[in-house]
Amino acid sequence: MTSALLQKAGIGAVIQSSLAIAALSTVGDFIWATWIPRHIPAYGLTHGTLLFLGIGLVLGVVDHRPAAGAIAGALIGAGGAAGFYMLAPLAGYAAMFLMWIAIWVALGVLGGWLRTRTLDLRGGLARGGIAAVASGAAFYAISGIWRPVDPQGWDYATHFGAWTLAYLPGFAALLLARRDVPRS
Repeated sequence: MTSALLQKAGIGAVIQSSLAIAALSTVGDFIWATWIPRHIPAYGLTHGTLLFLGIGLVLGVVDHRPAAGAIAGALIGAGGAAGFYMLAPLAGYAAMFLMWIAIWVALGVLGGWLRTRTLDLRGGLARGGIAAVASGAAFYAISGIWRPVDPQGWDYATHFGAWTLAYLPGFAALLLARRDVPRS
């Protein structure tokens, strides 16, 4: 993926971003299913950090700031995973919903900051809120990809397609709902 491929934050960038992160998520599914015998927080923290490093990288590539996007994305992913593990003993898997919203709002703020070099909390909250709801609904729609729990029998092409559909509305909200602000 080069900045030339994602130079304009249009529908092409949304599709390319969704495909790139769907590939990363599919590899994650394969790694979890193949080499991780049981879920422990260290694996979840690593997974969240690496996945969101990729998401931040994609957002950074769009705005010609890949390193800043990757670093901020990794911090968002690590914070989201840590937040889940801190809240899960109190709220169970409902903690996932709160953290899902928080990470997409953080990505909305990050996208605005990468684009304008200013902190726009209101715009980030709006973009991130739309991304959280839209991608949350899409994620819920595809969440059956892990059932039945039979990692050796999973069709990873189906996982890739499902992940692509799940990320599409989130990236659309983050990349298409931006004002055309000149880059500094």
